[in-house]
Amino acid sequence: MRRFVALGTLGLAVGGRLPALSEPPPPARQPGQVGVASWYGAGFQGSHTASGEQFDANAMTAAHPSLPLGTRLRVINLANGRSVVVRVTDRGPFVCGRMIDVSTAAARSLGMVQSGTARVQLQRLDGASATGTRPVRERAVYCRRRKGHAR
Repeated sequence: MRRFVALGTLGLAVGGRLPALSEPPPPARQPGQVGVASWYGAGFQGSHTASGEQFDANAMTAAHPSLPLGTRLRVINLANGRSVVVRVTDRGPFVCGRMIDVSTAAARSLGMVQSGTARVQLQRLDGASATGTRPVRERAVYCRRRKGHAR
């Protein structure tokens, strides 16, 4: 009984009120995966994606090497704080060191069209981890290396 009273008093002193029993706990902030994003656009317009739909550079879509197709992600440009929600419809990028390719529309919203790439953070909107389901080593097979660079 004394412990309950002591904790209740501490709650009043620190927070000003006791939390109601029906209040859900605050959602845990998911840090997400951080890496380099690039974008792709007009050259792929109309081509079929891994999901089977046609690529539309004006849609908010992205290519990721291992997240399930259809996954919704918040992509945050760490340089300027801009964010956009995209849906994974394709596989890629196929350049080493890149984590995600976003459509032209998403790149425009993120403010990365001119630079071509940006350091971003990915947050899955379904609550699962933003990291891929395949090991990084498997992805290395698909990376293109520049001529003269050792693997």
